[in-house]
Amino acid sequence: MFESISDKIKRIRPKDVATWMMNNAIFIVLLVLLLVIIAYSPDFLSVNNFRNILAQASTRIIIALGVGGLIITQGTDLSAGRQVGIAAVISASLLQSPTYAYRMYPDLQSLPIFLPILLVAVITGIFGLINGFIISKLKVTPFIATLGMMIIVYGLNSIYFDRPPYGAQPIGGLDPRYMRFAQGSINIGGFMLPYLVIYAAIVTGLIWILWNKTRLGKNIYAIGGNPEAAAVSGVNIVRNILLIYMIAGAL
Repeated sequence: MFESISDKIKRIRPKDVATWMMNNAIFIVLLVLLLVIIAYSPDFLSVNNFRNILAQASTRIIIALGVGGLIITQGTDLSAGRQVGIAAVISASLLQSPTYAYRMYPDLQSLPIFLPILLVAVITGIFGLINGFIISKLKVTPFIATLGMMIIVYGLNSIYFDRPPYGAQPIGGLDPRYMRFAQGSINIGGFMLPYLVIYAAIVTGLIWILWNKTRLGKNIYAIGGNPEAAAVSGVNIVRNILLIYMIAGAL
């Protein structure tokens, strides 16, 4: 009545194993790489290294959540990395310490930390909105549209960065509040959890709700599955693509 484990193993066909390996190839490769790294450097499993990996992955998770929505709609955004760059440069230039001698804006008063962060989210959201307009309204392929935006954003970033009075130089002397916001940690049972992990968890929760519990999320999956059928069903393709590209830009 009860089948033993050995009997179950005997029933597994080589074809089934090969299919499983093909479907999970990326995870198998990552596991093998992880084992090799651990064998070569056992310190890889240290708590400090784990914390560093969490912090570094958190920023990429936020970016990936935005691009993930585009992938669902059969799109992409090659300009995401450049948008991160211009967001970093603008926010850093507005949040330099008042005592730093080479401030980009010497006469600028100390700003609330969230103001520049919201400002750059709006700016990159506008870039995303332009991407969505070009793709949905002008019917340009996402790869081509976002490739062009990538070059445009890089040019704008270079122009912004190389400006008087000091020209192109590293933006240093950041406000300590900004440093704490980006690099700070909270002590949880002796484990210093980076703030970035908390930010990523919050964004992940919000995006999960957006994709699974809202009309926009349902429309995204409908557009990705069959745009023609979605349009016939009353889904506004242009508006939804504009929104999802704008959200991706802001993220």
